[in-house]
Amino acid sequence: MDNHTLINSLKNKLSAYDIQYHHVKNSVTIEISKNDLIPICKTLKSESTLTFNMLIDICAVDYLTYGDADWKTLDATNTGFSRAVKKTIIPDPDENYDEKRFGIFYQLLSLDHNMRLSISTYTGSTNPPTIDSIHGIWNAADWFEREAFDLMGIQFKGHPDLRRILTDYGFIGHPFRKDFPTNGNLEVMYDQNLEKVVYKPVSITTRPGVPRIIRKNNDIE
Repeated sequence: MDNHTLINSLKNKLSAYDIQYHHVKNSVTIEISKNDLIPICKTLKSESTLTFNMLIDICAVDYLTYGDADWKTLDATNTGFSRAVKKTIIPDPDENYDEKRFGIFYQLLSLDHNMRLSISTYTGSTNPPTIDSIHGIWNAADWFEREAFDLMGIQFKGHPDLRRILTDYGFIGHPFRKDFPTNGNLEVMYDQNLEKVVYKPVSITTRPGVPRIIRKNNDIE
C-alpha cells in the first residue's frame, strides 16, 4: 500500500470525523480532535483495510515558545555576547493553557500492509492538560503515557497506573516543559547530623548560557 492509497482508505473509513491530512514525502500524518481519539484509534486497529496493530511510540511536545527567536544571531559579530531577545513568561499555574500548547503524537505501524501513520492532537486549554488513554487499545501505551505524564505533566484519563517512571521519588514539576527551571526545584545533599540523604530547595541560581560566537576571519575569502 502506498501513501495515496492509505489516505484514500483513511478518508473512506474516517469520513465521520473532522481530520486534517498531511502528506510529506514518505510519511502520512492525520491531525484530529482529542475528543475523537478513542473511536479513531479503534477504527485504525480493527478495519481490515488499515489494521494498524502496533503502537510504536507516544510523545508530547510543549509549544510554549514555539516560533520565538531566542538570540540576536545576526548582530553577534558586531555586538559580541548578546543576551536573550525576550524573557520567557511563565504562565500562572492556575490559569488555563493555550489551546495548542501541548501536542501529543502517536506513531502507528500496520504489519499487514507495511505502512506507518502518525496521529497528532492537542490537549486543549484544560489545566492540567488531559487526554484519553489508549491503553485499552494498544497495551504498549502503558509506559509511553507514563513517560509523557512524568516529563510533561499530561494526564491520561483512564490509564490503569499513571505514575512517574523516570524522575526520582519526591520530584517536583515536569522537566521537559519549557517553563521548567533549568536548575530544578530541589537538590540532594548528605546531612551529616541526620546521617542520611535529604532534599532541600535548590541553592544555585540559573545563569543562562551564552552561545558560542563565530566571527568571520577577514583573511579567508
